[in-house]
Amino acid sequence: MLPTSIEAHEISEKSNDSKQLHYQKDVDAGALFVLKSKGSWIHCGYHLTTSIVAPALLSLPYAFTFLGWTAGIICLVIGALVTFYSYNLISLVLEHHAHLGNRQLRFRDMARHILGPRWGRYFVGPIQFAVCYGAVVGSILLGGQCMKAIYLLSTPNGTMALYEFVIIFGCFMLILAQIPSFHSLRHINLVSLVLSLAYSTCATAGSIYIGKSSKGPEKDYSLKGNTENRIFGIFNAVAIIATTYGNGIIPEIQATLAPPVKGKMFKGLVICYAVLTATFFSVAISGYWAFGNASEGLILSNFVDNGNPLVPKWLIYMTNIFTIAQISAVGVVYLQPTNEVMEQTFGDPKSPQFSNRNVIPRLISRSLAISIATTIAAMLPFFGDINSLIGAFGFLPLDFVLPVVFFNMTFKPSKRSPIFWLNMTIAVAFSALGAIAAVAAVRQIILDAKHYRLFANV
Repeated sequence: MLPTSIEAHEISEKSNDSKQLHYQKDVDAGALFVLKSKGSWIHCGYHLTTSIVAPALLSLPYAFTFLGWTAGIICLVIGALVTFYSYNLISLVLEHHAHLGNRQLRFRDMARHILGPRWGRYFVGPIQFAVCYGAVVGSILLGGQCMKAIYLLSTPNGTMALYEFVIIFGCFMLILAQIPSFHSLRHINLVSLVLSLAYSTCATAGSIYIGKSSKGPEKDYSLKGNTENRIFGIFNAVAIIATTYGNGIIPEIQATLAPPVKGKMFKGLVICYAVLTATFFSVAISGYWAFGNASEGLILSNFVDNGNPLVPKWLIYMTNIFTIAQISAVGVVYLQPTNEVMEQTFGDPKSPQFSNRNVIPRLISRSLAISIATTIAAMLPFFGDINSLIGAFGFLPLDFVLPVVFFNMTFKPSKRSPIFWLNMTIAVAFSALGAIAAVAAVRQIILDAKHYRLFANV
């Protein structure tokens, strides 16, 4: 009986694999060319790490200035636990559909299949596009800011403006954007994983060095501002932490896995969260310990005081170079949903991927996408405020709310079971947090609006 059951199981697995392969032959050019299902679980780990462990983690000490030690660490731990749990839930839902022979390759496909066509077209699709394209714009802006930091350190009286560095970095991104598929990024994302560890180590070491010396500011961990500012500051901090943990492209990353997909995403998440734990907590704790409530929006800014470096210059150069190199990989990863939509619109799945019919529209559309993103980053150097709003509206529902809703609607756990109520609690709590964080982000935009100026050299 046992050999017979094993053979039956193997036949079932092969049948499901063939269904998935047949399904993929019928998909559009976006799924066929951009979301190639060829990767292994370790490649998945590289993609996940690059999409989550990004230079946004360098703003975690700043989030702590609104929360203090206890609340800051608690929020960091909760963010890690909830996102790891949510990403595993969404992976299980994807595996379930793949096992049934209906593999979902995109977030909007999942929403359309589980919640209905309008949810995919009018809610999840636009939100995911805004979040991912916003991340591309933010990456280009941060790349330009890091290049300008290096320039000013080497040439204190230099006259080059921020938008010039943004354009230079945008030209570099223009080249990387032509990499044909998500799977093609696997080696770049391995390098990105190493770079994230490298600049996090440098940031931690720099914070400890300044914290132990007399060069740094006097340590003050009190919460600044009046009661109103403190309350809104807490929700701003929650939005920052949620955005730092945010991903928004879990289905697209899982789509790069070769079938069968069962169990592979969990292994990839373990790799990602091992790196995440090492980087997020070390940078957040060391940065806040060294600078207290004087922590800047980007902790590297605290390493220079009125043009005078507080750490050896080579450490600042090295940290910024590592950050520039990794942020370019992050930008390309978050460009993939845009690439997929454009390939779906302009590509021809019946023609070879590298035929003139597909290469020319791909080159034009991707170059246009990066050019627009670079223009926005150069024009709006205060895009960080806008990104906070996008994070509140986007990352919180995509990464905290929808995964638990998808799981409950797909597997229909008993309303008496703990998992049902845990999921409902997460959905309600983070929906409320998202709404309040969005209000806090809008308030911050209004407060900072008087300082806004197009092409500002900040």
